[in-house]
Amino acid sequence: MRRAGFGLRSQVIVLSSFLLLLPWLGYEYVWEMEKYLRKGQEKTLVGTTRALATALHERPKLFDSQASFLEQVVKGRDLYAYNINGPIKLDGQFNEWQLYRPLFWSYDQHYLHPANLDHHGNDLSFSHMVGKFERHLYAVFEVQDDHLFYRPANSLSVTRNDHLKIAFQSEVGELKTYIIAPKNDGWITAYDEMDLRPTPQIQGHFQHTAQGYNIELRLPLTMLGKKLGFAIVDWDGKDQTVKTMSTSNLNDLNQLGSVLVPSPEIERIVKGMGHSGSRIWVVDNHHRVLAQSGDIKHADGVWANSLEDAKQSKSWWESIEHTYLHPLYYLILTRPADEFIDETYDNAALEGPHIRAALSGQAHSHWRLTPDKKAVILSAAYPIWIDDQVMGAVIAEETTNGVRSIRNKALEKLFTVILAVMLIGTLTLFFFATRISSRIRRLRDLAEQAIDPQGRVLGDIESSQAGDEIGDLSRSFANIVGRLGGYTHYLENMSSRLSHELRTPVAVVRSSLESLQLDELNTEQKKYVERASEGVSRLNKIITTMSEATRLEQSIAHADRQRFDLTHVMSGCMQGYQFTYPQQAFTLDICKQSIELDGVPEFIAQLLDKIISNALEFATPETPIAVSLSENDKHALLVISNYGPALPEKIGEHIFDSMVSVRTQAMQKQPHLGLGLYIARLICDFHHGKIMARNTEHGVEMSLTLPKI
Repeated sequence: MRRAGFGLRSQVIVLSSFLLLLPWLGYEYVWEMEKYLRKGQEKTLVGTTRALATALHERPKLFDSQASFLEQVVKGRDLYAYNINGPIKLDGQFNEWQLYRPLFWSYDQHYLHPANLDHHGNDLSFSHMVGKFERHLYAVFEVQDDHLFYRPANSLSVTRNDHLKIAFQSEVGELKTYIIAPKNDGWITAYDEMDLRPTPQIQGHFQHTAQGYNIELRLPLTMLGKKLGFAIVDWDGKDQTVKTMSTSNLNDLNQLGSVLVPSPEIERIVKGMGHSGSRIWVVDNHHRVLAQSGDIKHADGVWANSLEDAKQSKSWWESIEHTYLHPLYYLILTRPADEFIDETYDNAALEGPHIRAALSGQAHSHWRLTPDKKAVILSAAYPIWIDDQVMGAVIAEETTNGVRSIRNKALEKLFTVILAVMLIGTLTLFFFATRISSRIRRLRDLAEQAIDPQGRVLGDIESSQAGDEIGDLSRSFANIVGRLGGYTHYLENMSSRLSHELRTPVAVVRSSLESLQLDELNTEQKKYVERASEGVSRLNKIITTMSEATRLEQSIAHADRQRFDLTHVMSGCMQGYQFTYPQQAFTLDICKQSIELDGVPEFIAQLLDKIISNALEFATPETPIAVSLSENDKHALLVISNYGPALPEKIGEHIFDSMVSVRTQAMQKQPHLGLGLYIARLICDFHHGKIMARNTEHGVEMSLTLPKI
């Protein structure tokens, strides 16, 4: 019996799904490899900072002029000159300063002298920035002033008007102050505050605006020492208080703010490291940037160089990978971003745990995500020592894009190999399972065809010559079916042999009893002779029944088929039954049309005899036996039903087997070998029909389906 279920091929396919674990294992392996690569990159970057710091150790002159010896740096007071990428046109328009606008520092009432808590920003405030380009220091002021007072045309004084005051420490350590008091918009002149002599080295431009005025100026770096300060003086009339807003105290050299100009000498040293694939920073011990080299967006480290070879011409297989497989892989993988936000691009001071550790004397590294989370930046810092004192630190930064590119390259190769292994493995397992299942199905079909539903052995099973377990199973089945066929043949012929062997002794016993009855017997002897005669009669009836089945089988084997009318045969048989069994009621529903069959009408009559006899024997007294004959396009349908006891539930098709009887002990008045329905089935099979028995609500129904011509 076939049963739908989870087949061998389906099981193999499910088991092969475990191959999907291979990509996960491969990814975990590559992830571990990436961690070791990151460790290697970290060690390499620390080595880079140590090498550069070694070149800066014990060179105090690099830091003396950068005010690195200050104890504290205050933003706004201590100024930082940012590197400017190009020359600045002094026209008061600030066009070249737009890129540096975020670096402007705003000065408000907190920088006002004298202090005035009622001061408003519209009265006086300014934004300011200093920058360095080549050999000049540039300064820009965007002043907000509600009343602009120019210097009068014929005035000798330079302070009875709005003006800019500059103070710095000269190279020889003196405090130098200059005043810029424009008479109108345009080119400006700086006057030495001591003797009011013009100082042509200080150049600039003054331009009034709707909010106040703008000032751009520049002065040679050679004039500057370590300190610098600016003050915007607001003069609103002789009766008004002069307001001064300054970056620091310009009258006292000790209180003057410092100025940090990126060191050209350190920049030259650092520039040599620009080819290391890292961005290099050098900061002083106040975290202020002394020099910087490299671009973090191109700082992939030495790992990226290892991928250069991969950019050569591609083979046909690499082209297939690139065109078809890589888009699939990168649904999972992420490519390193070429563009990302660099928050330290133009910082004047750097912060971070690695810098704090380096300025405390310990080399340290630090990982961080960019603000847009598109890249991971590795930073390493190493201290710069001068006389056992940390004077600054070297910071090197790289992205992990190089390592991630190597990881992606490894995963691409790994996924390709795993994909090929999974494809080949799955196909191999599928074809193997298909071959196994087909052999098993063939063996199943042979086994089902060897024995019919009634248990008769119809043929042999061809044994397989394969040396595996399925071959052994096939040979075992063939052996079992062969032995079962021999045993079945013995049983099938047992009745004919018994009837043949018993007939002679029964005849001898019967003739002996008949001879004995001719003699004078007393009453007791007659009684025993009659009992013996009844037994011999019963035994003879059994032999007759067994012979009938044997004869029928032999007749069927040699019968000649003919065309006959089933309706005519049925009508004749039923008339005979009604005459033979007048005490039994029959209800007939026989169609009037002729139903022609190919077969033997005498066999059909014998079949009806067996079924009607069976129905009469089991029918409940005074209940009719219903007989109907109908047809459809291809078959004739004969149904005979009776009221009476039901068939056992599990007997099924075995009711038509030889030597099977469901009669109770009370019904065994006549000898029965269970051959009636067996003969009916033989006749039905001869006519290529089908006979079935089923329980109805009140009894049993026999139905025959016979093919029409």
